[in-house]
Amino acid sequence: MRSFEMESFNLIEESVERLHWLIKLRWIAAVAVISTVLFTNQILKFSLPNFPLYAIAVTLYVYNLIFFLLLLPPKQRNSLITINRIANAQISLDLLSLAALMHFSGGIENPFIFYFIFHMIIAGILLSRRASFLQATVAVLLFCFIVISEYLGLLPHYCLRGFIIHDQHNNLIYIWGVSFVFISTLYIAVYMATSISSRLRQREKVLKETNELLKEKDQLKSEYVLRVSHDIKEHLAAIQGCLEPVAGGITGELNPKQFDLVQRAVRRTAKLMFFVRALLEITRIKLSKEIKMDFFSFKDVLSETVDYITVKARDKNISVSSTLEPSIDRIRGTKEYIQETITNLLANSVKYTPRNGKIEIKVSDKGNSILMQIKDTGIGIPRDELPKIFDEFYRASNAREVERDGTGLGLSIAKQIVQRHQGNIWVESEEGKGSTFHIELPK
Repeated sequence: MRSFEMESFNLIEESVERLHWLIKLRWIAAVAVISTVLFTNQILKFSLPNFPLYAIAVTLYVYNLIFFLLLLPPKQRNSLITINRIANAQISLDLLSLAALMHFSGGIENPFIFYFIFHMIIAGILLSRRASFLQATVAVLLFCFIVISEYLGLLPHYCLRGFIIHDQHNNLIYIWGVSFVFISTLYIAVYMATSISSRLRQREKVLKETNELLKEKDQLKSEYVLRVSHDIKEHLAAIQGCLEPVAGGITGELNPKQFDLVQRAVRRTAKLMFFVRALLEITRIKLSKEIKMDFFSFKDVLSETVDYITVKARDKNISVSSTLEPSIDRIRGTKEYIQETITNLLANSVKYTPRNGKIEIKVSDKGNSILMQIKDTGIGIPRDELPKIFDEFYRASNAREVERDGTGLGLSIAKQIVQRHQGNIWVESEEGKGSTFHIELPK
């Protein structure tokens, strides 16, 4: 039931978006009508009835404004029936306006009569096939009414003197020829538009269902990984609890060979524990519906993180500098996650930057967001590997050469955290010259 409601809501939102697109086109059409009348009168010197044409343009503007206001309140989005009625009303009024414009600007002699086709294509996109063909029939009836009425003299004919040589509104052969082409083109346009639109909607539905299925499977996989990782972590903790007393000599003195073997086991267990913790961390982030956010001092977080990293960087004689624009202080987010992300990125910079290198941190105020740049003179990332660098378990080839052990989860966790904060993270890098990581976070 919830899935059906969500699907219905998405369909309504898409329909409303398309109607807004139609409204935008109508603003342009209203301006185009006025501009065309001015151009034909002032430049081409055609004799057209100005008042009716300007009145049609104003009417177009007025009812377009009404539809724009109708689509603003959320209450109008409560059902597809309401949206379909608005869509039908818009297209029907457009056909009436276009028919009136056609009558006052040459009737069947006006080449702009084929603009009816655009509305048929729009109807095929917005409406059902049945409604689209009904709109096409309305267009045909309006067209025939004007042509027949002008032919019989029931309506006055406004000839486009200067554009055509001979008056054609009473030429029966011309009327039959243009009418046949016009009517057949309308119905063909509707058939093609509705067929394509129907296929696209069907494909879109299949893709949405497939995407939902993939999300469900991914969640099941994550839940499974979470349970298994948690069990592994408990066993590893028990193993560590047994190894550490032995390595510390509590159970008795070890000979050199025994001590070496136990130390290897301690190191391997520690690395495996680090990997499991990282796996648990990224799985928890992916499974959590939302993360708790509050305002915190970004200035303090950056200061603490830089102090921590500077100590580690001294061992390799790497200089660490940071600049923060004075206007930046408190932002909204999860302090622990943000601090962990910055720490991991800076730790990577220290790890993959050779001795006597340099790390520069710059934080800029972008109004509603902040932009953090972490630039180092490290080994860089191969150009063809840049698109994969944020993938889970992926490590750059040159990074594996520097350090064999690594989870390949650090950057993936950073990306998950930044995205959960509605931010963005990306990297610019050149192999052998260094990397610059960019993190944009909303305030």
